Amino acid sequence: MDLTAIFMIVGFSLAAYSIVANDAIQTLGTFLSSNAHRPWWVLWLFACSILAIVLIYGWVSSGGDPAYGRLDKFPMPDGGISLMYLIPPFIILILTHFGVPVSTTFLVLSVFAIGSGASQNIGDMLIKSGLGYAVAFIASIVLYYTVFRRTTEYFDKTYGEPIPAYWTALQWCSTGFLWSQWLIQDLANIFAYLPRQLTAWELGLALVWLFALHAWIFKNNGGAIQKIVTTKTGTVDIRAATIIDFMYGIILFVFKEMSDIPMSTTWVFLGLLAGREFAISFHMYKPSARETSRIVGQDAAKAMLGLAVSLLLAFGLPVVFGLR
Repeated sequence: MDLTAIFMIVGFSLAAYSIVANDAIQTLGTFLSSNAHRPWWVLWLFACSILAIVLIYGWVSSGGDPAYGRLDKFPMPDGGISLMYLIPPFIILILTHFGVPVSTTFLVLSVFAIGSGASQNIGDMLIKSGLGYAVAFIASIVLYYTVFRRTTEYFDKTYGEPIPAYWTALQWCSTGFLWSQWLIQDLANIFAYLPRQLTAWELGLALVWLFALHAWIFKNNGGAIQKIVTTKTGTVDIRAATIIDFMYGIILFVFKEMSDIPMSTTWVFLGLLAGREFAISFHMYKPSARETSRIVGQDAAKAMLGLAVSLLLAFGLPVVFGLR
């Protein structure tokens, strides 16, 4: 096995680990927080069954490409995977340790864009991701201030009381839908390190590694990034979590159909929670508007930090490694 192949395998393993630890938990966070009373392996089996279906379907329907064609504009570097491409996943791991919700799309794919000479794709990702944040933020404020205003108040007053069983079914359905849409968007970040067409054997090994990573995440209740979810008003309530997941999934579905350009699902997630927090503070005054602004501002600052690091790596690493 040559050095390029080793870098390819290590890059995929690191990317899968770092992205699952940082990004995937933002999608499954409300599911974990509202089902903390259930055995972790039950939740793990549910999530991994959907992961297997989505991954295998994409692989079959796209001619061996599990990323659903979202890497078409991010070809493998001419010289193959080198040491330079392993640095972004390490950075993600460091930021995850400190609970920073970075955009793994920008951190990973920006380096691939520069390395393959397709730097214009970074601008396309920025535009699509910024639009995703704005749409999620505005839609969340409007819906929570109008449609979900009374339901949110009702959830707050009845929190801790017995909840009808149909809410459990609805929440698992919403999680399944959201999880599938997130995977279609973000599988590109993980599989960027592998050939654009995989054999059945290679796909099977990738699935085993992803299953193991998710087992670790579920057993540890989401890790540091889970705090982004649990600090938001009412997210441990299964009813509130259901609404959040459906809204998030619908927004990702719309942007998935818009184009094949990858986008930051982290930005959409933060925009959705930010708009929800503001809407709740407007009509429930809990938490205060000042406290809400502080929490939302901290999340936005962390996202901007992640973007700054991404661009620094994208444009700086090729210079350091003598590619530019």
